[in-house]
Amino acid sequence: MVESRYNAAAIEQKWQCYWAESGIDQTPEEHNKPKFYALSMFPYPSGNLHMGHVRNYVITDAIARLKRMQGYRVLHPMGWDAFGLPAENAAIDRGIAPAKWTYQNIAQMRQQLQQLGLSLDWNREVTTCSPDYYKWTQWLFLEFFKAGLAYQKEAAVNWDPIDQTVLANEQVDSEGRSWRSGAKVERKLLKQWFLKITDYAEQLLNDLDKLSGWPERVKLMQANWIGKSVGAYLEFPIVGMDEKIGVFTTRPDTVYGVTYVVLAPEHPLTPLVTTREKKEAVEAFIQEVESESEIERTAEDKPKRGILTGGKAINPFNGEEIPILIADYVLYEYGTGAVMGVPAHDTRDFKFAKENNLPIQVVIIPEKDNKTILDLKDAYTEPGFMVNSGQFDGIASEEGKIKIIEYAEQQGYGKARIQYRLRDWLISRQRYWGCPIPVIHCPSCGIVPVPTEDLPVQLPEDVEFKGRGPSPLAMLERWVDVPCPSCGEPAKRETDTMDTFIDSSWYFLRYTDANNEEKAFESEKVNDWMPVDQYVGGIEHAILHLLYSRFFTKVLRDRGLLDFDEPFQRLLTQGMVQGITYKNPNTGKYIPPAEVNPENPKDPATGEPLSVFYEKMSKSKYNGVDPQQVLAKYGADTARLFILFKAPPEKDLEWDDADVEGQFRFLNRVWSQVTEFARSQSSSSQKTNDKGRTKPEKELRRAIHTAIKEVSADLEGEYQFNTAIAELMKLSNALKDANCHDSPVYREGIENLVILLAPFAPHLAEELWHQLGHKESVHLQTWPQADPNALVVDEITLVIQIMGKTRGTIQVPANLDKTALEQYARESDIAKRYLEDKEIKKAIVVPNKLVNFVIAK
Repeated sequence: MVESRYNAAAIEQKWQCYWAESGIDQTPEEHNKPKFYALSMFPYPSGNLHMGHVRNYVITDAIARLKRMQGYRVLHPMGWDAFGLPAENAAIDRGIAPAKWTYQNIAQMRQQLQQLGLSLDWNREVTTCSPDYYKWTQWLFLEFFKAGLAYQKEAAVNWDPIDQTVLANEQVDSEGRSWRSGAKVERKLLKQWFLKITDYAEQLLNDLDKLSGWPERVKLMQANWIGKSVGAYLEFPIVGMDEKIGVFTTRPDTVYGVTYVVLAPEHPLTPLVTTREKKEAVEAFIQEVESESEIERTAEDKPKRGILTGGKAINPFNGEEIPILIADYVLYEYGTGAVMGVPAHDTRDFKFAKENNLPIQVVIIPEKDNKTILDLKDAYTEPGFMVNSGQFDGIASEEGKIKIIEYAEQQGYGKARIQYRLRDWLISRQRYWGCPIPVIHCPSCGIVPVPTEDLPVQLPEDVEFKGRGPSPLAMLERWVDVPCPSCGEPAKRETDTMDTFIDSSWYFLRYTDANNEEKAFESEKVNDWMPVDQYVGGIEHAILHLLYSRFFTKVLRDRGLLDFDEPFQRLLTQGMVQGITYKNPNTGKYIPPAEVNPENPKDPATGEPLSVFYEKMSKSKYNGVDPQQVLAKYGADTARLFILFKAPPEKDLEWDDADVEGQFRFLNRVWSQVTEFARSQSSSSQKTNDKGRTKPEKELRRAIHTAIKEVSADLEGEYQFNTAIAELMKLSNALKDANCHDSPVYREGIENLVILLAPFAPHLAEELWHQLGHKESVHLQTWPQADPNALVVDEITLVIQIMGKTRGTIQVPANLDKTALEQYARESDIAKRYLEDKEIKKAIVVPNKLVNFVIAK
């Protein structure tokens, strides 16, 4: 019995159950087809899907479904990035254990994902907070440790005094506040664990060239983050001491213009170079700087503050004594923790020197014999010619860089050096809800790795959360106190947990062998499926997650665990989902749309006119759309189709209820077209060749195969889903207009419409496919190929113009030469009507388009 009405809810529930029971979405084990690994960045289980999630997963699912139909064996998994502060804060605020809160959220979000009709292999689901996952996270950490790539050292860190944890630089906002708690971040010295990502800086930079399937802006962001600088390491002896101050510079050609050096306040040399007279002022300055975050200290728009230490250094190139200062903008963790001041040729140094009354010495001029620049109004930072530089006077500055480095190496003043902005990855977190670092601190043996057979080091469950503060792990003596695995003496566990970016730096490898209890993954399986063919996620992960994942892949390659260089072949960074937003420009207050008349938007409290614009969906801006409400009203297929049709995947998408309605109407039309045909179809399915087809059949078949050709082209390369869906709408219109419903060509059109629709609206396509009498799933059908013969045009529409003005059109055979086209035009009724008793001076013929008659006046 064919249902007369499109009932999305019933259809979607029916086929979701069928797909789950039949295992249609499970990953094939056989190797008889080419592989395709389609992956969305896995979510944090916050408890509810938002529209950004929906867009990400629908894009990836459409790709996965398409590739299956194109003959690939597809891996399309899902999991949960489940460790992190929100769960721990929920435990504190609500009195619920982090594990319980997390797993409840996972169950809820899994159900929401399943309602979208995603073709996910749930048998490969991973959860990073599960001991069977973090056992292998710990094992991989120990691989880094064995390779000398994991180490512990004391370091100045960003400390959140409310959440009582270390923050990465990226977790501190431009105002120096914690991204989560909003607390003013402090600088604090702590023993921390690091991964030596700097050892791979050059590889990470160079291998960006291999990533032809990545957006250029993402590659540029990563290159800038790595920040390669080519220059020189130079040393300035300290007057009255054996120590030297080492600096890195990209402008060794300006070394004769160095008039001061600056140390980071926390530099070990600072107390040594500070004189008795300056000690009190220097210590007060250091104390002041300690309360500032790194972001605050290095902000471009912030005035740079410094103070003289009283100490002196010697510029070895000219023998002059120069003052040593400390300043807030110099950080000990960056480079050498010291910089040379060349105010004549560096904008920041020029301003700093002017404010601190420091000398300015010009050593580069733009023209060889023109020294008018010697009276500087601002720093001269362009290339030029060296002056006031001893034996190097007159040399072009670019050549001077090389000459100065050679001279420094000969004299023992320094050497050539490449330096990176990238710093080692600080992975320690002073929290409970994270992967425990699997080492033990023994008074006799030092740092001892936990033996492999003792993994995982499990998080204790009997933990009391009293409030924000130090990690509960550090206070749990029965968990902390253990015997040393090497000597048996009393020892203590490491109480820091790992940065959650560690968990997401290898999860894509685990999916290839997700149920392996003996290994993190089998090399044969990971080498078979990797790299990921299409990775989909937000641009906000352009640097950290993607860079760390690339780093992990290279280290594990060097450990012999896998044989590829890069984890993600192609990257699609989908745009944001934006909602209509109402804001009072005078108060800055956002107003819920339910309180606003869209025809005349005013603040309901003050009557002031509101600004109306689209902005990223957010609870605080009252502009979000709940996916559950959309699914309840329209169904998943409509939501999917709208998301794919509204904007190209890499562009921002503006949510519009009217456009959602439009997609719903389109699916209803397709439903009616196919079900009406299914009710009335004859059992005949004979085929006729092109010669035996009528003109309407040929036109419809051309429309069918044009759709196949165009949709297929739109789904290659850049995935232009919006134009692909537009082609489906054209095919639907062609079927509606066709007057050959009893023809096998019409059935061909109906079936191809359903097959082409399947990646986008999978439930509706499945239902319609079965209503057409098929037993096998539509998603197991072969993606259609366009028939070139069907695309050939037998006739064309020829436009007839008189003196450039269109007078009508006629149908003529295709591919006629100019003479024949002119003949058809002259003999047409249109020409006879308009050219009677007129002298034709000439005929202008545009092949296959028009004939324009020019007549005598």
